[in-house]
This record gives sequence, structure tokens and C-alpha cells, in this order.
Amino acid sequence: MSTKGLDHVAIAVKDLDQAVKYYVDVLGFAPPELEVVEDQKVRTAIFGHGTGRIELICPTEPDTSVAKFLEKRGEGLHHICVEVADIEATLAELKAKGAQLIDQTPRIGAGGARIAFVHPKGALGVLTELRQGKP
Repeated sequence: MSTKGLDHVAIAVKDLDQAVKYYVDVLGFAPPELEVVEDQKVRTAIFGHGTGRIELICPTEPDTSVAKFLEKRGEGLHHICVEVADIEATLAELKAKGAQLIDQTPRIGAGGARIAFVHPKGALGVLTELRQGKP
């Protein structure tokens, strides 16, 4: 598997506006890029550019996986994301190695990137997102 490194760390929050206020007013981050990802039913705030970004995610509906995560575990680390060169090849390689995949095929995520998730059971207990940026 050819990874390019850490893309971002995602933190699940209950109130995106309050969380953004904390990161900007208290921690001194520049205002984030905001986006609604309809497919995943989340609002996002992305701090930084390039690798090592922080992504805050907040559910837009109560029956989503992020809403269930917040209900069960509360706010905090939701997933890590690694950038990959070829998401289809990476998924095929992981599947061949027996990794438990949530997504068998890529879907569109924030910023129009192609993404897929590896189940925490197959990734040392951490939900892992694979991301291939827009061509």
C-alpha cells in the first residue's frame, strides 16, 4: 500500500459553531474552510492546508454514524485519514490482506476527494479514512 502520509485528524463535535469558536478564539487558528458533505450528512470545518489538517465534523441529522458516535462516546477523536495515491488499488490490497472494509468502493468526501473507510476492528481500534485527492 502506497500512502503519502497523514492527511488529517477528524474530531466529532456536537456544536460546530462553538467548536470553531474555540479553535479560532482560544487556540488562535485561522478561520476554517466550512463545507456540508451531503453524502455523509455532516458539516465540516477544516483547519489548515496540505497534510496534518484538523477536521471538525458535526452531524446534520440524528440518525447518522457521526451522531451515533457522539451519543455513544461523546466528543473527541473520530478518525484519522491517510492520503493514498490510488484508492482502488489500496482497497484491493487491503481486502486481499484481510482488512475489514466499511467501503468496498470509493465515495465522494469533503473537498470532492475520493474516500473510503477501514473498519476500526481491522485497524487497531481506530477508524481510518483513505483519501485520494481530486485529480
